[in-house]
Amino acid sequence: MSPSTILQGKLDHLPEQPGVYLMKSGRGEILYIGKARVLADRVRNYFQPGTEQTPKTSLLVSQIADIETIVTRSELEALILESNLIKRHRPRFNVVLRDDKQYPYLRLPIKEAFPRLSIVRRVQKDGALYYGPYTPAGALRETLKVIRKVFPLATCEIEIDGKAERACIEFEIKRCMAPCTGNQTRDEYYHIVKQVRWFLEGRDTELLEGLRTDMEAAADRQDYEEAARLRDRVFKVERTLERQRITQTASTDQDVIGLARQGTAVDVQLLFVRGGLLIGRKDFFWADALSVSDEELIRSTIEQFYNKEGLPPKELLTSAPLSDSSLIETWLGEKKGESLRVVAPERGAKHELVKLAEENAAVALTDHLRDEETDRICRLARRVGRWGDEKGRLPEISHSDRRRGQRLCQHAGSRAATIRGGLW
Repeated sequence: MSPSTILQGKLDHLPEQPGVYLMKSGRGEILYIGKARVLADRVRNYFQPGTEQTPKTSLLVSQIADIETIVTRSELEALILESNLIKRHRPRFNVVLRDDKQYPYLRLPIKEAFPRLSIVRRVQKDGALYYGPYTPAGALRETLKVIRKVFPLATCEIEIDGKAERACIEFEIKRCMAPCTGNQTRDEYYHIVKQVRWFLEGRDTELLEGLRTDMEAAADRQDYEEAARLRDRVFKVERTLERQRITQTASTDQDVIGLARQGTAVDVQLLFVRGGLLIGRKDFFWADALSVSDEELIRSTIEQFYNKEGLPPKELLTSAPLSDSSLIETWLGEKKGESLRVVAPERGAKHELVKLAEENAAVALTDHLRDEETDRICRLARRVGRWGDEKGRLPEISHSDRRRGQRLCQHAGSRAATIRGGLW
């Protein structure tokens, strides 16, 4: 029985339930993985005569020799299974994120007697609060630097029981109020923890009003040294918020997705906004994605990025509307443990955030293309030795490429991210 006959037999007996389909080549290689509400309708659509197809889809169909299907109980289960299978097999016709990193989060274990911030790369359901993700790492370092300068939260790892004989240097410089010695009660410490939470959650009004109330109370009891410290803390917080807040929208956690194209290349930019503060960003680059729609790129980014051990935001803003946004909302809502929204804003402050993501995608795309050009020139230079023969001739490289290659190869790999309106 020929492969075409085998394939036609599979097409004639496809299940009518939701599930996942795996398209394979004659050698058994998995070419493409997809999901469907009705497997029979979705898969047969690839082979309908007269159906308009992109060059990529036409090439895929021409190589399909076998199809495997996996039935699920719902379309939501199909979405999760599809994401897991793409991550495992990385088919060449799928949009695959070339990124396996675990992103850093700030963890605040509020159930402990004296909570201290720590950096983790896995979010767990342990009753602690998690803030992030922070990427690149400089965003996390900047945030911790601000917190440690402004809020006297303990940073040590010792057991705090109020019985330590003497305080450390952090107390001397007023970066900690020494709860380890009993100098600070648990209630007083939790007051600082509450202020740190307000800062990380973008609750600026509550934070500043609380600090001013504390300052006035210290002045009323004639504790002018403490009042001065609180005054300085208010000033530092105001300066920080003025410099780092990028949006005047409500303090909802948001991830913002925008993309940019240039020729066949595409860059998708993911901005992490927490309480109006841009805490990080991540970009994904494909050199050849001309035939992939904006919707497919954004959906694939969402499915694969949040399939990892990450914490979805309360709101996900996209530059293109998604036809299955309600399904993605259900999936991410179950992962987060509460409802969330996926929306493509067309105006207002949220639309401005999407435009910011698109602008950063354009910058990153230019950088990626420049890096690829640098690599090309360096490879050509290596092929002809150390910039030419004994007479300095470079038959395979133009004069301009030679001079440019000498300059660029000295700095290859040194590229700084450009972020407008954030921490960088």
